[in-house]
Amino acid sequence: MKQERLAAPPSSELDELCINTIRFLAVDAIQKANSGHPGLPMGAAPMAYVLWTRFLRHNPATPDWFDRDRFVLSAGHGSMLLYALLHLTGYDLPLAEIKKFRQWGSKTPGHPERGATPGVETTTGPLGQGFSNAVGMAIAEAWLSARYNRPEHSVIDHFTYCLVGDGDLMEGVTAEAASLAGHLRLGKLICLYDDNRITLSAATDLSFTEDRAARFAAYGWHVQTVNDGNDLIAIQAALEATRTETYRPSLILIRTHIGYGSPHKQDTFEAHGSPLGVEEVRLTKEHLGWPVEPAFHIPDEALRHFRLAIERGQQEETEWSGRFTNYERAFPELAEELRQVIAGELSVGWDTLIPVFAADPKGIATRVAAGKVLNAIAAQVPQLIGGSADLDPSTHTALTGLGDFQSPTVHTDDHQGATGGAWDYSGRNLHFGVREHCMGAIVNGMAVHGGTIPFGATFLTFSDYMRPALRLAALMGLHVIHVFTHDSIALGEDGPTHQPVEQLAALRAIPNLVVIRPGDANEAAVAWQVALEMNNRPVALILSRQNLPTLDRAIFAPAEGLQRGGYVLADVTGGHPDLIIIATGSELALALAAREKLDDHNIRTRVVSLPSWELFDEQPQEYRDEVLPPHCGKRIAIEAGSPQGWHRYLGIQGEVIGVDRFGASAPGEIVLREYGFTVGNVCECVLKLLEWGKD
Repeated sequence: MKQERLAAPPSSELDELCINTIRFLAVDAIQKANSGHPGLPMGAAPMAYVLWTRFLRHNPATPDWFDRDRFVLSAGHGSMLLYALLHLTGYDLPLAEIKKFRQWGSKTPGHPERGATPGVETTTGPLGQGFSNAVGMAIAEAWLSARYNRPEHSVIDHFTYCLVGDGDLMEGVTAEAASLAGHLRLGKLICLYDDNRITLSAATDLSFTEDRAARFAAYGWHVQTVNDGNDLIAIQAALEATRTETYRPSLILIRTHIGYGSPHKQDTFEAHGSPLGVEEVRLTKEHLGWPVEPAFHIPDEALRHFRLAIERGQQEETEWSGRFTNYERAFPELAEELRQVIAGELSVGWDTLIPVFAADPKGIATRVAAGKVLNAIAAQVPQLIGGSADLDPSTHTALTGLGDFQSPTVHTDDHQGATGGAWDYSGRNLHFGVREHCMGAIVNGMAVHGGTIPFGATFLTFSDYMRPALRLAALMGLHVIHVFTHDSIALGEDGPTHQPVEQLAALRAIPNLVVIRPGDANEAAVAWQVALEMNNRPVALILSRQNLPTLDRAIFAPAEGLQRGGYVLADVTGGHPDLIIIATGSELALALAAREKLDDHNIRTRVVSLPSWELFDEQPQEYRDEVLPPHCGKRIAIEAGSPQGWHRYLGIQGEVIGVDRFGASAPGEIVLREYGFTVGNVCECVLKLLEWGKD
């Protein structure tokens, strides 16, 4: 463990001046915008001040310095607290941006957005997401330190701090993540709870009266309570205590007063989500001894004190760079690998390990093929780490022989993990338990931390549990990979509760999320290649439970066409097709079988594989017109899911063979037959469409 920074004297007039500077920067910005949440910044300013000036290791001049401590404002509605801290400590966030809070094009949006503001680690606002991201960051730090640190050479060694509110702790995703964090004993995760007991509409007494301290203690957390949110000495002591608690994550419950200092709105829900109002701002400033004018007043003495963060940060980063240089001399190969994973680069030649599957009419499920690909490349993609929501045997996402990520203090009868590796933070198999929502949020946190390419796996129908995290991953452009298996009604006997229908359409509706539904083993292999190379947006791989024929690529077009989202799989010889059949996933083989049958009727068809709408839509118009020629308007799409969205590819003379109702419990082949996914029904639909076109 590195040397800790010497703390400043616990409390002084300067401290009070600095805390009020934070408060009134927030109040003035919110009042100018006539929009925002002043209550949290006013109440939580003391705890944030102590953390940022006495504990947090960061360099405002280099916001992405890798061994910095991470700070997450999970209660993202209090964004002006974070913006005030970033401006005051010297980040590239000038006062002019503070004055443009919540305005078009500013660096100070209503809730913190990764990429919009220097120093913002992750996008927060939907409550509970930031907390769960912080768990992911702590997992990433623990894994990287276990993999790369060596005795006398500690180059990954930092804390993750998170400020949470009452709403965060009410959310179910927080319960999931807190339970897992306690199990994993993430001792470098520290959460400060702004315990103001007020929500947007009322006091928490109406809906939230459990013993929060006892709950987190039961999860396995180190829990402390500070009874006065303005007691800097107590806050500092509590934070110091977390540094010695290495085997449990920490929660500090700090009793605060929302809207602190406001004569009429302190401790009321009116301070939560609306500006104080011109008159109340004046009264609050007078009450706390602050100049009423000018707005956005920053005392020189306070600014000088905050800006010490620049010099401290530079010193801390310089000291770390020296340690890294020594590490590099001692372990050059390991250091080079670490540089590579921090930069988000893949090793040269990793893709040569992607297997090619031989043609096989019996074939294999794409979930099985994808699992084979995953294990073939894992050794050459060291930053690839992930797991499933208790479904490894079904999703085929276990990394064989690469160990389980588990606390070294956890023991089983044989001291072995589920995949045969010793209990260790260096293991690459994450076990999320039956916790889909936190799995999505945790892999987001791992991605924003850096140094990892995380993946999570579950059944496609349960992607609904993860939707808020999926949406935020897409919003942030994170390199995360989601493996969704059991992709249709074909999964069979488990019935409609487990058979996805609307999920594909719902995922495709998320901007910036790449959805890929491969149609055979080789498309699954290319899909993994695309997912690993897609470093600026999340990817969802949609995989089958049932076996699919492995197509003979000597006859049909190469599977690499998947890289463009869609491609001509089989075509007519000379001339134009009478009709185009478009399919994805398991229905690709059905489309080819129907094509063969239609050929007996002298109906010339082109089959297009369209595994990814997003990738296809990004291709030049010329290419898209080559695949789906405008002059060939008769088209049929086949997909065992909701037809919603398909008409964009079909024109006015198109039909969709899809699923517009829930599934049923029966063997998969019977369900498919009863829902019309047969060669006979496809051919009948084609004949009707061609007859309709003659009228």
